[in-house]
Amino acid sequence: MLVKTFGSAVSGVDAITITVEVSVCSGKDYYLVGLPDSAVKESLSRIESALRHNRFTMPRIKIIINLSPANIRKEGSAYDLPIAIGILAASEQIGHSKLEDYIIMGELSLDGKVQAIKGALPIAIQARKEKYKGIILPKQNAREAAIVDGLEVIGVETIDDVVDFLEDKKVIEPTVVSTREEFFSNIQHIEFDFADVKGQENIKRALEIAAAGGHNVILIGPPGAGKTMLAKRLPTILPPLSLSEALETTKIHSVAGRLKANSALLYERPFRSPHHTVSDVALVGGGGHPQPGEISLAHNGVLFLDELPEFKRTVLEVMRQPMEERKVNISRARFSVDYPANFMLVASMNPCPCGYFNHPEKECVCGPGVVQRYLNKISGPLLDRIDLHVEVTPVNINELSSYKKGEDSKTIRERVIEAREIQSERFKNGEVYCNAQMSTKQTREMCALDANSQNLLNVAMNKLGLSARAYERILRVARTIADLAKSPNIQTEHIAEAIQFRSLDRDSWAA
Repeated sequence: MLVKTFGSAVSGVDAITITVEVSVCSGKDYYLVGLPDSAVKESLSRIESALRHNRFTMPRIKIIINLSPANIRKEGSAYDLPIAIGILAASEQIGHSKLEDYIIMGELSLDGKVQAIKGALPIAIQARKEKYKGIILPKQNAREAAIVDGLEVIGVETIDDVVDFLEDKKVIEPTVVSTREEFFSNIQHIEFDFADVKGQENIKRALEIAAAGGHNVILIGPPGAGKTMLAKRLPTILPPLSLSEALETTKIHSVAGRLKANSALLYERPFRSPHHTVSDVALVGGGGHPQPGEISLAHNGVLFLDELPEFKRTVLEVMRQPMEERKVNISRARFSVDYPANFMLVASMNPCPCGYFNHPEKECVCGPGVVQRYLNKISGPLLDRIDLHVEVTPVNINELSSYKKGEDSKTIRERVIEAREIQSERFKNGEVYCNAQMSTKQTREMCALDANSQNLLNVAMNKLGLSARAYERILRVARTIADLAKSPNIQTEHIAEAIQFRSLDRDSWAA
């Protein structure tokens, strides 16, 4: 007898429906075809044990299983459940009248328990798109899939639950998540707060500008100055995720298997902080079985690279193209997948190997030329993509011991949101969402300067030895500062403040 069940394969951040065709006929042996990987091939052993422990039998005749379309590689253990149900239906141990209505996915334990899978959200989205009645999947993934409305989400714990549901012997209530209600009740949660940071008002100001314009930023300062503490609080002043951004971000984390059990949407902007020993594949994504990398997991959020010069140069260089295109393309001989990668880069570094160059109290012990060689570990093209260079100095003891609280994240976020709204109106007819993404042509059009401002910028370029690449970056940052001040035009004071954030472009900085 031939029976069809339906599963799904994840490709990139989307899903493709897979038809699991099971034929039980006279003969012997098992045949699993349709380009399965090792984990899929091993499923027959898991299925046999699971059936034995749950009142069913594995047919001792010829079983042919085809995973269609056969030209797409099937990976992982999530096909255990649809294959097992197909075998039971094809051997007439259960009925098959409801199989065509549901996508079925899940990994089986040897005792028949159903284990969690990756990519439940994109699978559910595709199931709704193809007008399936519902999806049967592990209970741990039910809330994640239930984000998709108009789809019956059946969370199961064992293979017995699946069989009883399909044969109407057991009623399993569909999992329901009020997506909008749950999302809007959680988006204002803030774990860290800028009010906890003593002093560092100029650094807070720089991060406010970075958040308002979507600018990349690098913090340069000695150990213990607060670089990491400040960077961790940057997501708290970014505008809250919109519902569409939350769905897109959750899809990526779902595909990577990074969502917690029984969780639904991601409510906060991601903050990813990979160690400096990270490989280029782990950072950008890919591998033998392609997975999203750190830059995709930071999509719509912040990627923090602590001790930037300690990262391997090859690792940093692979970020250059994704930073410009806001996506990553992973190409292989047989396929190509795209992962979104629209993130803000925040980097930190010591000014020199010993950490005390330009320190107000401690003396640098690095030899001649060492500081410059240390800075040269960061390539010019990468530095060119970082708009704000911020020098972080240690906080003095008087500020540390003060009981006075600084401005909180909520207040700063309100100003950032107002500036972003100005930019949304400015770029409403294009694919640009913030000032940092402006093209050269847009920069010239939207960052026009009066005579005094232009003269100040020209003087700064010459006197401070600023490089040519700093010119457009200064204009974009000045545009953001003007937006924060609700000024329709860039004023002289906006240019003056923007010039202060190009430390590493000054010829004399490491002299």
